Amino acid sequence: MEPPSAAARATAAPSFRSQTNAILRKNLIFQYSTLDQAPSCPIPNPPEWPALVQVPLPGYRAVQDSSSLFTGLPDASCRKTQSCPASVPFTGANRTLSNSIMHSLFTSSPLSNISDYKSISSLVLGTDVPGSSTGFVEPAFDSDRPIYVLQSQCKSNDSVTVPITIGPINAQKEIKCVQGLPLWRNSSATINKETFQGYWKGKTATGINEIAMAYDFQDSNEKHFNVLAMYNSTYQNVSYIPTPFGLLRIPRSLNAVSNAYLQLVQGSGVNMLLDFTKEMPKHASRLTFDFSAVVGPLFFEWVVVLLFPVMLTYLVYEKQHKLRTMMKMHGLGDGPYWIIYYMYFLVLSTVYLILFVVFGSVIGLDFFKINDYGIQFVFFFSFVNLQIVLAFLASSFFSKVNTAQAIAYLYIFGSGLIAGNLILNFIEGGKFPRHWITVLEIVPAFSLYRGLYELGQYAITASQTGNPGMRWSDLNDPTNGMRDVLIIIILEWLILLPIAYYFDHAASTGHKSSPLSVIKRLLKKDPTWRRITVNEIADKDIHIEMDKLDIIKERETVDQVLQQQTSGYAVICDDLKKVYHGKDGNPDKFAVQGVSLALPYGECLGILGPNGAGKSSFISMMIGFVKPTSGNAFVRGFSIQNDMEKIYNSMGVCPQNDMLWETLTGREHLQFYGRLKSLNGSSLDLAVEESLRSVNLLHGGAPDKQVKKYSGGMRRRLSVAISLIGDAKVVYMDEPSTGLDPASRKSLWSAVKQAKQDRAIILTTHSMEEAETLCDRLCIMVNGSLQCIGTPKELIARYGGYYVLTITTLPEFEQDVENLVLKLSPNARKVYNLSGTQKFELPKQEARIADVFTAMESFKKRVEVQAWGLADTTMEDVFVKVAKGAQSSEELS
Repeated sequence: MEPPSAAARATAAPSFRSQTNAILRKNLIFQYSTLDQAPSCPIPNPPEWPALVQVPLPGYRAVQDSSSLFTGLPDASCRKTQSCPASVPFTGANRTLSNSIMHSLFTSSPLSNISDYKSISSLVLGTDVPGSSTGFVEPAFDSDRPIYVLQSQCKSNDSVTVPITIGPINAQKEIKCVQGLPLWRNSSATINKETFQGYWKGKTATGINEIAMAYDFQDSNEKHFNVLAMYNSTYQNVSYIPTPFGLLRIPRSLNAVSNAYLQLVQGSGVNMLLDFTKEMPKHASRLTFDFSAVVGPLFFEWVVVLLFPVMLTYLVYEKQHKLRTMMKMHGLGDGPYWIIYYMYFLVLSTVYLILFVVFGSVIGLDFFKINDYGIQFVFFFSFVNLQIVLAFLASSFFSKVNTAQAIAYLYIFGSGLIAGNLILNFIEGGKFPRHWITVLEIVPAFSLYRGLYELGQYAITASQTGNPGMRWSDLNDPTNGMRDVLIIIILEWLILLPIAYYFDHAASTGHKSSPLSVIKRLLKKDPTWRRITVNEIADKDIHIEMDKLDIIKERETVDQVLQQQTSGYAVICDDLKKVYHGKDGNPDKFAVQGVSLALPYGECLGILGPNGAGKSSFISMMIGFVKPTSGNAFVRGFSIQNDMEKIYNSMGVCPQNDMLWETLTGREHLQFYGRLKSLNGSSLDLAVEESLRSVNLLHGGAPDKQVKKYSGGMRRRLSVAISLIGDAKVVYMDEPSTGLDPASRKSLWSAVKQAKQDRAIILTTHSMEEAETLCDRLCIMVNGSLQCIGTPKELIARYGGYYVLTITTLPEFEQDVENLVLKLSPNARKVYNLSGTQKFELPKQEARIADVFTAMESFKKRVEVQAWGLADTTMEDVFVKVAKGAQSSEELS
């Protein structure tokens, strides 16, 4: 039979005389058993032991405190001498009868009358040992703690030693007297309040109450006995008890109060004998060891969620290394990306969990074998779907793989431990409201643990009783939480799926607006040519020099093209600006200041500029890495502010930093991006071979070598090949030849020249040779603004109307050299002077080459000239002149 409930009642009929002899002849035996006691050995005749009541530890028995809420309690000084009585509060409708019963409850016979443990069976015995599982023997008799006899009065140090033989126990047991102190209370509510307050006031590690036992005699009288026995039910679930139910020790308290009533109404010779208690006999069973019962749901939870960090790492890795953006720039939208990865993770997780269940079944774990496989499949499959969505959702908030991995592992291990403590204690404690347990299960780790816990409990019960494990019909059982778990998991999956998609989309595009505005942008169909008038650089006066005719002309071209519905221009930049707002008191950084450009098909535009000029910021805006602060740009008619998804389909990018998968080969990279450009079959193979050949990666095993084994130059060439594969109409190349040897650079230039025939290419570089070789037009950017634009010849003609004369002599002849140059060209300008080496700019209208050679021949006869040279203006000279002039103007302004 199961343990008694939280309140036990004893009733007696009015006709006691007719039943007296029967009561005297009857021995009451209280028995109960748990499933995990002695699982294999037969126990046909378990040992018997006297029934006990639970007595508080001497140091925690109820005493009077400063609140004076309860009367009759002893002074706290008794705790020091370990002599505090065991308080027994009581109440009832008939106070006189209740007092009489309680004064008959405890005897006053001396302990010296006790000779063996048989003679103590009729006494009110107690123990302060917690009521853990018995193991077929009352734990109080297998402890060094004494057995107490509750009496009305005790002499000081009143104790006796009695030989105890109970089953395997054969020892001398100390029997001590404890005074039982009956205390009248006005109601059961007062007793409950006193008991509850005493429990918390004690603050004991074992949860022992200060009150021994309590009674409510209710409407009892001489002809009707109705008593409510109250006790501390926390003993059945103390944390160190290995079984769900421990000993409550209620039978002796009921027996004692029943005898007190009988003796009051029938005389001292009438009583109800309670000789002993014992466990139920049991048959022998086969000894089994179920690993799943030992490790529990916590281990299985960790196994199931182990794929969560793996999936999160995949997603954050591609985000950290900009691979996700790279794929988007080559035409892979968010929808296909989600479908591909979702299906990949789903197949991976499903195979993983199928192998997990199969392995558990093969090695004989009842957790898997006994429970219905259909329930297991639905439970695991629904949870892995939720786990995939959680991985997508979590990836939106991380930018570093290491951080994501660390937090993911902390989450799975920490949440498992918390679930193991909270859910297990709340379910088995039986006191936590069920609906609050359901609320806790909203946390995915808690719902997983609850489902595994239910499967484990059914497996344990089935293996010990022979009953089948969990079946679909068992989901209707109100004590089975699996149905609630399945509902919660499926609902969470359906709710979090669109939320995760929105956050992922916003993170990948850089949008920080509301979901409604994102939906509007997604539903927008037709792009319109318009100028962005919103200027987020409020209160900032950005001065752009407009006195340069070439910049003015380019601005006019942009204005004219924007008024047309169709044009032959691939890229149009309309007053594009980017400001990085300063933090911690630092000023704002104006990376791009009002750039306006118009780039037709078939042209390669080179952007030159010193480090920090804004070239990479400009490219980053054009390819969707960052959002412009104001202004707009149109690529093939689509706005970079609103239509980047459409622009990506016809765009190729070679970023400044290589964005490649370490474990893929060069050929696999090109095949992947070629498929994104709608290439397949033989056309894809041909395009891949041609791309590898054009960047000199076709030989030496390079195509089939993993990228992590590539050198820096090989990675760069592969990035260029990726940007050119397919039919990308607009290509951005950010310093494409960085780190290349001369031969590879020449090969790369040939590939770019061939590719620009029907495309628009924007290229940034620090190599003047590369700029003059590849670019049809060049623009120089300094401090975020354009300084000039035109063909290389136009720029050299405009800014290079001079010869450069360089003369190296001993330092003491520097003045002589300067005098010579001024004779050749009165308006000559010294641009360089260091340790005898001087460089001058000679206007072409003043200096003739023949005169310079003649003068130098004559000068060499008078002065030792170590070296000299005369050169026409180069693009490098133009770049240095424009950059220095712009920086000087910026400093002056």
